[in-house]
Amino acid sequence: MRPPRPDIAAPELPARLRWIGAQRAPRMAELTAAGPVLVHFLDFAQLNSVRALPYLIAWEARYRDAGLATLGVHSPRFGFTGDRAALAPALERLGIRHPVADDSRYAVWHDYGCEGWPSLFLWGQGGALRWFAFGEGEYGATEAAIVDELRALDPDFEAPPPLEPLRASDAPDALVAPPTEEVFPGGSPTEPWRAGAGVDPLRLEYRAGGAHASIAAAGELRVALDGAAPRALEVAGPGLVDLALHPRHERHSLTLDADPGIEVYSVSFSAGVP
Repeated sequence: MRPPRPDIAAPELPARLRWIGAQRAPRMAELTAAGPVLVHFLDFAQLNSVRALPYLIAWEARYRDAGLATLGVHSPRFGFTGDRAALAPALERLGIRHPVADDSRYAVWHDYGCEGWPSLFLWGQGGALRWFAFGEGEYGATEAAIVDELRALDPDFEAPPPLEPLRASDAPDALVAPPTEEVFPGGSPTEPWRAGAGVDPLRLEYRAGGAHASIAAAGELRVALDGAAPRALEVAGPGLVDLALHPRHERHSLTLDADPGIEVYSVSFSAGVP
């Protein structure tokens, strides 16, 4: 959405942040002097963050040469995603190539007044806030705001056709059914369910367009829908795993088992069209 006033200035980034994918620490004053800057707050194992990433990656590739700078800020939602050793490999698995700050102490998060994952801010040349969004969605409007800023930078800029929605639920006029609420199988966001000998599999009923697990270790998951034979999923490392994807909002029962040592912090559900 458009900001409530035109003079909200970009906060400078803390000098002691650890950056992944940057040879030196970016400075907002330098970046916004050259052109617009898109800042995306994420957690590499949080559903909405990961679902937004394909758009961020595509915009960075489309508009980098036209003057757009893209920065990620990793502000962890889960304890395991705050592990510094896990961050760089997780970002690589997600295909992120733009610089990402390790904001484990939430310094940037609080400076920006984020309200959840993802949070996104577009700063215009000169450093004024031009657009922001909290949560999933507004992808077409966000790309249009990026194009507006690049045209302000270069009146002759010719933008490519807007990205097509990557999912039916992302279309601007899409009606979506509310999915089942997120489940914390260990009892809270800070306490995981741990697979092991003598531990019963997880069994859940849900209505959604998909089911996803936030997992803190590598290994094998075994997923069964509606009493069918289990399907094995190999997990390369901590992150978000798609347990099931459906073309529409559907009702299913899910059984999840795993190798000993696997920790499941959350099972979350994505919206689907009716």
